Amino acid sequence: MAHFAELDNDNKVIRVVVVGNDCVPSDEHVDGETWCINFFKGGTWKQTSYNHNFRKQYAGKGFTYDAAKNKFITPQPYTSWALDANDDWQAPVTYPTITTYGSNNPLDKYVISWDEEGQKWTATDQEDPQNNFNWDASALAWVSA
Repeated sequence: MAHFAELDNDNKVIRVVVVGNDCVPSDEHVDGETWCINFFKGGTWKQTSYNHNFRKQYAGKGFTYDAAKNKFITPQPYTSWALDANDDWQAPVTYPTITTYGSNNPLDKYVISWDEEGQKWTATDQEDPQNNFNWDASALAWVSA
């Protein structure tokens, strides 16, 4: 099977379709993309790799195709986040280095999320949702909220 992403005028992915190998004339991306244009009566199409073998990652609705880099970029999760050298979105505060607490119990894991308004990482104790924490990036520790 081959996978193709249809792009709008801003190179945003509108949809991803699966095309049988018997329909795609060769392993060349451009041949499959041309097949999609003909079959779907127009549009702009780029092949995407389900196994992440090319164009960085498998495209999804809302992703952007960067023609200069020939890769798909995930949607920006928050306004404050910026792309790094690998074209992955990074928060202005590095992700916490501590993600668990207590013993090796699988429930001893923080539920971590980004607080865009506060520009910080927050966490909740899975076993006690009333236990909330803020990540102190300078001390590399969770602090009770």
